[in-house]
Amino acid sequence: MRFQGVGLCLGLLAIAVNAEFVSDGVEVGDASENSEESSIKEDEPSSGTIKYKTPLPIGEVYFTETFDSGRLPGWVLSKAKKDDKDSEISIYDGRWEIEELKEDQVPGDRGLVLKSKAKHHAISAVLNKPFIFSDRPLIVQYEVNFQDGIDCGGAYIKLLADTDDLILENFYDKTSYTIMFGPDKCGEDYKLHFIFRHKHPKTGAFEEKHAKPPDVDLREFFTDRKTHLYTLVLNPDDTFEIFIDQKVVNQGSLLEDVTPPINPPREIDDPNDTKPDEWDDRARIPDPSAVKPEDWDENEPAQIEDSNAVKPDGWLDDEPKFIANPNAQKPDDWNDDMDGEWEAPHMPNPACQIGCGEWKPPMIDNPKYRGVWRPPMISNPDYQGIWSPQKIPNPDYFEDDHPFLLTSFSALGLELWSMTPNIYFDNFIICSEKEVADRWAADGWALKIMVANANEPGVLRQLMTAAEERPWLWLVYLVVAGLPIAVVASFCWPRKVKRTYGDMGPKTANICKSQTKAALEQGTEEEKAPEKPEDSEEEKKPSDSDVIIAEKVAKSPPLEEEVGEPKEKSEEEGETIEGQEEMNKFNKSGSEDEMKDADESTGSGDAPVKSLRKRRVRKD
Repeated sequence: MRFQGVGLCLGLLAIAVNAEFVSDGVEVGDASENSEESSIKEDEPSSGTIKYKTPLPIGEVYFTETFDSGRLPGWVLSKAKKDDKDSEISIYDGRWEIEELKEDQVPGDRGLVLKSKAKHHAISAVLNKPFIFSDRPLIVQYEVNFQDGIDCGGAYIKLLADTDDLILENFYDKTSYTIMFGPDKCGEDYKLHFIFRHKHPKTGAFEEKHAKPPDVDLREFFTDRKTHLYTLVLNPDDTFEIFIDQKVVNQGSLLEDVTPPINPPREIDDPNDTKPDEWDDRARIPDPSAVKPEDWDENEPAQIEDSNAVKPDGWLDDEPKFIANPNAQKPDDWNDDMDGEWEAPHMPNPACQIGCGEWKPPMIDNPKYRGVWRPPMISNPDYQGIWSPQKIPNPDYFEDDHPFLLTSFSALGLELWSMTPNIYFDNFIICSEKEVADRWAADGWALKIMVANANEPGVLRQLMTAAEERPWLWLVYLVVAGLPIAVVASFCWPRKVKRTYGDMGPKTANICKSQTKAALEQGTEEEKAPEKPEDSEEEKKPSDSDVIIAEKVAKSPPLEEEVGEPKEKSEEEGETIEGQEEMNKFNKSGSEDEMKDADESTGSGDAPVKSLRKRRVRKD
């Protein structure tokens, strides 16, 4: 058990050392595995050897932008104003810059950065060609990084409708758009917008349709200050998918998972229907047959003076509760003409230890008070239910079975307001093939993630950083670190096993038991039996002399050790040990001298007992 405990201790220590190496970023493994991993990692670029190349689309695209050139060709800053009365607030004067990321930069990679705080920003660009909704999917993808976090503001984009009056210099919040998509946050409300404007086929009016909110927690994407990839996929089968970092966070149907729904109800409330005057919608009414009891007194007050109260001894009726502070002094700069006559501030009267002023007994609840009597409520026998206007066919009803066919769009715009600057945008792409968007992300966004992961601090540094912000975590660390140490110490600490006299009792009884020559010979034969399997059964039968010896032993008096009282514990232990040694010698050697002594002692009845007693109990 001691060796097992030492082995377990060493195993736990090895695991702890391995975990420490892993936490520090050191890989531990077999030499063969390391050689294979090293050969694989040679093909992967590290954070210090990344060679960035501007992504190039591999298929048909409607729009791409990487901002790597450092210029904004094709982008137009808005000169419009919002509808606010104050022109200084409503003007779109927010500043845009093309910069690298503040952290985890990829050399050569740049993006569009919103720089101004608490100002309106608007910028837009024309697509290579308008996107027309027909039989091909729509895929919109771009990157966002809230480099300074976000308090209140958005990072969504608008796909501007392809209309004749579209002028990018006049782009503002009321400009017609087809789809709005992207993250938005204010306070603790984290959103990922997918809004599209659906045209009413009868009235021609546009109505915004909002997709259901995602089922995932979006807080991380706004607070971790990492670059995240946002992707919208709109399919011709009237379904949509929304991805963050190439993982689905929301999906559904344009017919079922948007509010308000695409198709209006078949029937609506009649706007000309009015509630009849005789309509009774009271579920319960006062009982008209109830009568106020004669002893009901509505004039009794809710509280009365306690008639059993007695004025305390020492109450001073003539003393005021407050007196002028005798230690107060008039300020030196006090002007009676301007400030008026000076009066010393008041303080509690020190003489009023028990009470001062006119004494009045305290108020208690009036046991006779019953309040205003009202009849009990009963169910209204004339109740007709809640009135609602009757339904009529909806004159504006329509059924759009294919809402994917939205208004085409020809430009992309960012119209934003934020209380936090340095919002980073990069790698816009609009296409119809998911493979094209994925390859575009692999050439751009994936490199940013690789660099960010390489620069990620170790586990130990993260724990220390967290403890600096939350000092109570040090106690948690102490408990977590101390528990494994206590477990290892409990297994590794040596234990002493104490053998008691009671555990040796059965062995003493077996050793001190008297044996005859026949029993000894039988034991010797049993030991020799495996070596001579050809012995006949006659050799196993007891001889006549063995029978005689057994009879004499049975008639002989019991041993002294069995008849007499037990000796002290130390003597019995000595007898047990000596008996064990004698039995081991007898069983192992089987010497002829001992067998002869046993045979010679068969002449007298006491001889076997005495010979056995001499061998087993040396002290006697």
